[in-house]
Formats: sequence, C-alpha cells, structure tokens
Amino acid sequence: MPGTAPALGSEPDLEAYLGDPHDPANPVGYPAVLAADERGELLAEGERALDGYGLNAEFVPRALGGRFDRADRLAQVLRAVFRRDTTLGVGYGVTTFIAATPVWTSGTAEQRRWMADLLLRHGKASAGYNELAHGTDFGRAALQARLDGDHFVVTGRKEMVGNLSRADAVTLFARTDDRLGSRSHSHLLLDMAALPAAHRRHLRRYHTAGVRGVLLGGLEFTDCPVPADAVVGDLGSAMETVLRAFQVTRGVLPGMAVGIVDTQLRTVLRFALDRRLYGMPVAELPHARATLVDGFLDLLISDCLATVVARALHVLPEQTSVYSAAVKYLVPKLLQEAAHRLSVVLGARSYLRDGPYAIFQKNLRDLLAATLTHASAAVCQATIIPQLPRLAQQGWRSSPPPPPALFRLADPLPPLDFAGLGLSARGMDSLTATLREYLAGPGNDPAVARLCGLFTAELDRLAEVCAELPPRDRTVIAGRRSFDLTDRYATVLAAAACLGVWWHNQDDPFLRDTPWLLAALSRLAGRLGLDPGAAPDGLERHLFIELLERHEENRGFDLVNRHLAG
Repeated sequence: MPGTAPALGSEPDLEAYLGDPHDPANPVGYPAVLAADERGELLAEGERALDGYGLNAEFVPRALGGRFDRADRLAQVLRAVFRRDTTLGVGYGVTTFIAATPVWTSGTAEQRRWMADLLLRHGKASAGYNELAHGTDFGRAALQARLDGDHFVVTGRKEMVGNLSRADAVTLFARTDDRLGSRSHSHLLLDMAALPAAHRRHLRRYHTAGVRGVLLGGLEFTDCPVPADAVVGDLGSAMETVLRAFQVTRGVLPGMAVGIVDTQLRTVLRFALDRRLYGMPVAELPHARATLVDGFLDLLISDCLATVVARALHVLPEQTSVYSAAVKYLVPKLLQEAAHRLSVVLGARSYLRDGPYAIFQKNLRDLLAATLTHASAAVCQATIIPQLPRLAQQGWRSSPPPPPALFRLADPLPPLDFAGLGLSARGMDSLTATLREYLAGPGNDPAVARLCGLFTAELDRLAEVCAELPPRDRTVIAGRRSFDLTDRYATVLAAAACLGVWWHNQDDPFLRDTPWLLAALSRLAGRLGLDPGAAPDGLERHLFIELLERHEENRGFDLVNRHLAG
C-alpha cells in the first residue's frame, strides 16, 4: 500500500511510497496497473497516490515552493513512476512537466507564481503544440491568436495532445504573426476555467496501442477571447523559448524512461531463474545469460548518458542544445532494442496479458509510445545535423574537458538557469573531450585507453566527413548520410559519458569497477562496427553475478542501484 505522503521540503522516497508492485492488495501494484490498462484508463488510485505524494511539486522550482532544483534528481524521482506504470508516468507527470517548462523559461513572475500554485494544488497542465496537419513542424503551426484591442482572439485546433480534455492550464503554441520567420509564434498561458465554454470544443479522444490510459485528444477554438497578458515572454518569442525549454524536457525524459526497461529486465530475469531447461535455470543458458547481461549494459549505458546530459543542463548549459537532442534520440533506441532482445528470452510469455509476467507486454507497448513523447528520433537528429560542421571544425578538436562535477553523481550542482541555455552549442563539445583528456593523462588503464582510442579515432573520421557536408546535407532536409552521422556521434557521446562516470566516481564500489566500463565501451564500439577486441576472461560472468546480486537484494539495475519497493 502507498506509504505516508512527504512534506514539500523533504527528500522523499517515491519507490518506497508506492509499495510492493507484486502485492495484489496494493492499489498501485502491477495487478491494478494491468487492470487499468485493459480498461484503457489511467489508474485512478495511482493518481490519488501521486497527489498524496505531491508529485507535481517535483516540477515546480524550489524558489516557487516546489522540489525541483536538479534535473538529474527529477529524472530519478520520475523513474520510480515509470518502473511501476509508464502510463501513469506520461499521463500524470510528463504532460505537466512539458507544459510548465516554457513558463519557467520565459514567463513573468506572475505567470510562474500562478502555474506553481496550480501545480502545488494538484492541478493538471497540458502543452498545446501538435497539429495533425503539421506534425512536429511547429514553424507551420496554424492555430491563430489575433490581437484585438485588449485581448487575443484564438481560432484553430490542436490534436493528439495529452490531458487537454481535463487540463486546468494549457500552454498554447499559437501563430501571432502571418509573416514567415522565427518570430511568427507565441506561447499563451491559458486558464481553462476562465475561457468561455461557447468558444471552445473538445475533439475526440485518440486510442493508442501503448499507454492506453493516456487521455490523448484535441481542442478546437472558435473566436475564443484570451487576455492579452496571457503571452509567455515577448510576442513572437515562442520558437526561442522552445529551443531552450525543450533542452530541459528532452534532457530529463530519457532518464525517466530507464525505469521501464529496469522493470523489463527484472521481469525476464525472474522468469529465467524460475524456469528450468536441460536441467538448469534458463538464466544459465549461454544465450539467455548473454542477453540478460547485454540488457544490463544497455541500461547502464543509457543511464550514464541520461544522467550526464541532465547534469550538463546545470554545468554546461551553453552546450546542451546538442546533448539533449542526442540523448533523446539514442537512449530510447537503446532501450527499445534491449526490450526486444529480452522478449526473446521470455518467449511466448512476452505476449501474455495476464499471469506473473504480464507487465512485460504492457511495458513493451508503452515503451514504444512513451519514447515518442515530445520528440521523435528524426526530430532530435534534425536538431543536431545543422551543428555538425561547426563541431567538426572546432568542438571535436579543441573544446576543453568538462568540470568533474558533470560526472560526480554526489556533487552539488549550480541552479538550472532556463534562460541561460544556449540556442546552439556554437561548435563546443566538452563531453567528448573527456576521451582525449583520459588518453593524455598519466596512469591510464591500458584496456580502457585502447577502447578510448577507438572512439577518438571515430570522432576524427566524423570530423572529416562532417566538415565536407554539402549545404543541403547540413539542414533538416538532409539525406540519410547526415542522419547516420548523428547516430554515430551520439554513440561516441555515450562512450564519453560512461568513461566520465567511471573515472570520476572512484568512491562508489560499483562505478569504480573497471569491468562494467570495459563491457560498456566494447558494446558501444561494436555498435559502430569497430573491433573492440576479445573480452577479458570472466567479464560476462562478473557482470552476471552483479546482476544476480542486485536482483536478490531488490536493488535497481541503474547507476544508483538503490533498494526498491517489494
């Protein structure tokens, strides 16, 4: 059963608060989660539990009375929800987070205070961006807000938006200038209770294969009056706000999604230990054991990149336009691939909607849907492509290495300055400079140095190719080659993140352990088609024992590996 709700000033343990996921009497356990999914509903008891916990406070900056002061901590907290129910994580948490971030980025003091007060009262917020006719091409969004005296008149529709039908506040992306260009759109912060009902109409709900309970719908406005002071930031500044605010949301969401595959790995490992074939547990069969270890490594790699990018929002805010797009592209891809491989071990049970392993099929469907939330892979890659040539000419050769605080998980972080996030990285990339810094330092581990050399050589090859990209392939209409280059670059970023986490956390018994790093770097090198060389004897067995110990002690499979509920 859910535990005692925390005070806003405390550092509560949401994992413990949600209780044992396998307890059939727990109203937010897996049986209840699966039943709500079958009904296509958001788990009502789950929402009540998160209200009792005060989850919305995690999205509100501490200066405004909430608990949000670190992007990496926010990802860790929400990871507990995603371990339990992805639908609840998206339907209760992510939609509100996305809606509030533009207000924290560009809103007035009054707007920030109003949004904070609403969320701390458990209010719901929604982000009105999507229009089916234009997809994620926000520059073509057609919903219009026309200034008429002391108010705007809003006409148009938004579709496929989460929580729009029950939102108390909507951050609406609207066209406020008919001319083309980057100053044609504005954000409007709408108090839905204050808008005349006769001028707005809710559109039908869209039903989905994954996250079935998320209320995905639309809203149509017809000559709807909106106060002139609803504009967030300057008139026409929405695209600039988006470029900053989305760095935060893209930088945090992948860290939350790690929790989904943590549950997938835990479910398959439990099956593989219980099920026996050929006189031994399935987990001891070579292919199954290798798949489980690979899933563990994919989780660690994903968490390294997600955690480092979340911390970069504080430490390297001028560079995160590239990092946040890279992590939002690569981590969902790694997690989806890992989940698919794990489904092979589970076999036909990976399709079952009831029984002891039924949470797997729900998570498999939810993972595909949740990782599309907010920005698809192609959109994130298109964000990186225009910056590749300048990175090639400057950043990959001469950027200074980052401060150790980027990687030291226990180190404090400076406040997140939303307005200080750079619109582009200006050719800087300190994260990959970590690879060269390690190679240039004294006392290198020879095996680690050899693998680092593979990635620095790959970066040099990327620099040569990206510096010579023709003009067309430096834009969002680039061909396949440019998109492939972003994949390779994101993989090198992941290698640098793993190296930095290992190198700068020598006080942590697991993180300072070289075998996991060697295995992670080898896995990433293989992903690039590079030859990592033969694995040291006993490396897979070493990681498998770590996996089993965490499972037996009910600890997470991520970097923090804290004790979980149940």
